[in-house]
This record gives sequence, structure tokens and C-alpha cells, in this order.
Amino acid sequence: MIKGSVLRDSMISGANSIANQRSQIDELNVFPVPDGDTGTNMSMTIGAAKRDLQGLADGCTVEEASKVAAASMLRGARGNSGVISSLLFRGFSKALVGKKEAGAADIAKAFETGVAAAYKAVMKPTEGTMLTVARMGAEAAAAAATEDPVEMFEIILAAARDALAHTPEQLPVLKKAGVVDAGGAGFVTILEGMLSVLKDGIIVDAQEAGQVQKPSTSAAGRGVFADDLMRVEDITNGYCTQFLVNKKQGASCEKLRAFLESNGDSVVVIEDDEVINCHVHTTDPGRIVSYALNFGYLTNFKIENMHEQFLARQAQGKGLEKQAEAEKNPVKQKFQYSAVDPEVRFGFVAVAAGDGLRDIFTDIGVNAVVSGGQTMNPSTEDILEAVQSVPAKTVFVLPNNKNIIMAAEQAVRLADRQIIVLPTRTIPQGITAMLNFDESLSGEDNAIAMMQAADRVATGLVTFAARNSDYEGHKIKQGEILALENGKLSFTDKDVAHAASKLTRSLLKKDSSFVTVISGCDVAEEDAQRLTAQLRDKVPGSVEVTHLVGGQPVYYYIISVE
Repeated sequence: MIKGSVLRDSMISGANSIANQRSQIDELNVFPVPDGDTGTNMSMTIGAAKRDLQGLADGCTVEEASKVAAASMLRGARGNSGVISSLLFRGFSKALVGKKEAGAADIAKAFETGVAAAYKAVMKPTEGTMLTVARMGAEAAAAAATEDPVEMFEIILAAARDALAHTPEQLPVLKKAGVVDAGGAGFVTILEGMLSVLKDGIIVDAQEAGQVQKPSTSAAGRGVFADDLMRVEDITNGYCTQFLVNKKQGASCEKLRAFLESNGDSVVVIEDDEVINCHVHTTDPGRIVSYALNFGYLTNFKIENMHEQFLARQAQGKGLEKQAEAEKNPVKQKFQYSAVDPEVRFGFVAVAAGDGLRDIFTDIGVNAVVSGGQTMNPSTEDILEAVQSVPAKTVFVLPNNKNIIMAAEQAVRLADRQIIVLPTRTIPQGITAMLNFDESLSGEDNAIAMMQAADRVATGLVTFAARNSDYEGHKIKQGEILALENGKLSFTDKDVAHAASKLTRSLLKKDSSFVTVISGCDVAEEDAQRLTAQLRDKVPGSVEVTHLVGGQPVYYYIISVE
């Protein structure tokens, strides 16, 4: 039987294992543009559990150990891969309720429940991902005829490794890049660290973990996307529809899930005692929303045209994270808890990196700014603490980065006040959303109006190539200047100012009225002023050009055009 203290130590060991391997796992997602990556996010997610697990006494039960890990990971989840990891461990914990020790059958059941919990959130996942790797491990456990819990865990790990090795056969995008699935590799790495304790009684040292076996990444960084293998006309359910249902008494999550599945695909339904978080791809968002009203009042609407998204992403590169010094030695932000003031209707939390951007958001009405962004995704707990510091009945959260949205949405079920997550994907979208807030409107109406305004903003980013890569047949050298137009890699350059000027002109439309140039921490003030003056000379006289000092890392310039 596995004691609670052993399970505790095994999860600590798993956290150390992936912390040691996070750079190698990040490299499985190598693309030229700097970005947050899978290994980093999964490591920081389970790392949040490690801190709390270390405080458990040796006499703890397996129920207590798994419960602490699940709760900590939910709050510490960073990025999409981190959120999925937390769902796996949350299900694992549910299977061990009431257990002091765990036998082989308990371990098998825990994995089965963990996988079921994750698949319940992502009803139709693409095969060849971390969910597939976890599922194959759980299926092997269910078929195993052993009463030895350690042998059971070895069977699970062997099946997960085998599933990971086959992910390129399931996802052509991985085969083309010559890599295995990064999330699956992270999951296997965690299991390896756990088995070290279960089998040998050794907690993997945070400095001396062995290397995870993976294919060579010499072909990585080629800008490969699953989108390369499909056409825009292949998208049959063209509207990505997301919302929260604040449940009325007796509301049935399963009935709503069944309706979503019969009227779309890519269904994700996550439920707790108070809300149902819904995601579906459909041809008729109106029909979905109308039916959902039968189960409670709706908030946090997001409806996006996937045909437009597809075309915008088709040439986009996903970059290797450039580790900022702040992330190597992060300073935990402290937000003082504040009770809800019934007289305060609305408050705001934004995510941004850089002193200048923090001041900009504060000046336009944001109550709390969470430090983070492209190279450092804040956790669910970071966002939750910021929300809880705002004494408003309803708090709007602006993630300002696509890889932070999912972590922000997890905070909704944890807060003691209403949260409305506005799915802003860039800093300019966040700023514009704030400027379009109307105190006289309801929270739901504001959410719609603010996102409509945000979606009209064009965003340009000037950054650098994190490493050498082969993107759509074009050789990109490390350090080369990259220009991104609305998330799409537009061109490369040798000069920062020239790239910014060319990109701005490309973003301008006939009806554009405002250009805002936000300079980063690596841009001298005089250089930014010179670029701003040049732009004023080159754009039409009706266009107002403004310069703001953002101080952000990674991006030399963030350019907003409205």
C-alpha cells in the first residue's frame, strides 16, 4: 500500500523532475517568436503544489496529499497546458476521497478518474496530445492484473511513454516537425519523478534529474501548424462560442452538454456548484445562447469567427520563450484582500509587463495590474489575488494575452465576487476595452461593448527571433527582427525602426484615425521619439500619432492602430 507521505513525496519529486526538464520540453514547441511554453507552464503549475505539499506532516493520508496537490494546482495553473494538468490531478484527488492508503486498484481508479475529469472538460480532443498520453496510461492500468501499487504505476508509465512515442503518428503536424507532443512529454516527466519515490524511495533532486528521452529537435522551429494541413473551407462550425451559466437551482449540466454536442463540436463543459463554463464551435451561436438561458443567467460571452481566426493564424509562428530575468527570480506580488463594498459596482484587473504599461492601465481606471505577459504567464492564483483586492461586486479581468485567458477563466469559480473575463489577446485590445467602459451599462452589456471595441483594434508587434528557424521555407536567423501583424508574422528585417515604420503603414486602413506607439524597455527614448516623428510625416494628416513608454520586455514596439 502507498502511504500518504509517500504519495506526497512522489508528487514533490514529479514537480522537481519537470522543473529540471522544462527547457527541453519547451523546445518541443520551438518557433521563431518569443512566447510562453508548455514545459514552463506545467512546471510552474505543479510547482505551486510542491510548496504546499512540503508543509504536510508525515502522518497525512493519500486523500489529504492528493487534495492539497489538486487545490494548489488549480490556483497555480499557468497557460492551457497547466490548466489541463490541474484537471488531471483534480480528478485523481476525487478518486482518493476517504482513503488513508492507496493500493493498486486505487491507483488505477485515480488515473481513470483523472483522465475522465480532463476529457469531461475537453469533450472532443485531438488525438496525439497530453490527454491521449494520460488516457493510454489509464487504460493500461484498467487492464492490468496486479495487486502491487508500484507495479501498477510502472505499467501506467510504460503505457504513457509508448503513447508519447506514437504522438507523431497521430498528429502529422508533430511528424512534420520531428517532435513528440510537448504536453505529453511533460506529463511523462512528472510520472517519472513520481515513480522514483514509489519504487526507490528517492525524491528527484531539483538539480540532478535525468534527461527525458525525446526525438531530436533539429527539425523544430519550422513554423508548423495543424492549420497547414487543412483549408479554411474545412471549418464547418465557424463560430467559437463561450460563456458562463450562473446556474439556477436544479440546472442539469448534462442536458446542456447534450444540446451543445448535438449542435456543434469541440464541446468543453466545466461545472462546479455555482457555474457552468461552456465552449462550443457551432454554426448558430444565437440558438446555443437561447437554450442556455434555461439553465441560469449568462455572463462572460465570447463569440469569434473561426474563419477569420484561421486566416490570421495560418502564417503565425509560435515562439520559443526568452526567459526574462524576472522569471528566473520571480518576486511574488502581494495584493491585500478587500471585502466587497456594496456601493462599488465595477472594478478592473489587467495583466501587463513593464512599469510604463502598469502606469497606463492604472491611469485609465484599472485597480490592480498583475505583472506578466508573453514570457511570464501569471497563475490563476495571481489573478485571483488581484481580483480579491478590488472591493467591487463585479471585477473585469483583461488577460491581454491569449495564453493567459484560460488561467483567468479558472479564477471565476474561486472568487467571492463576480468575475467577467474579457478575452483580450493584446495590450492594445486591453487599453481600448478599458477606454470603452460605460458606468451606466450593466456588466454583461459592458462586456459586449468593450470586446466589440477591442476587436476593432489592429495590433503590430516588433520583436526578435529567439533562435534560428526555418519558417515556411524562409531561413530566419537568431536575433533577426520580426514584425507581427495581428498575430501573423508579416516580415523580417535587420533594423528595429525600419520594421516598426513599415509595419505601421501596413496596419493603417482608410478609416484609421489613431496610431499609438508603445516603446519597450530596450528602446532608448530618443529612438522612440524619432520613430514617432517619422511616422507623423508619413501617415495621412488626419491620423493622430502618439508615443507612450511601456517599458515592456520582449517587444521593442507595440503598435496600436484604430
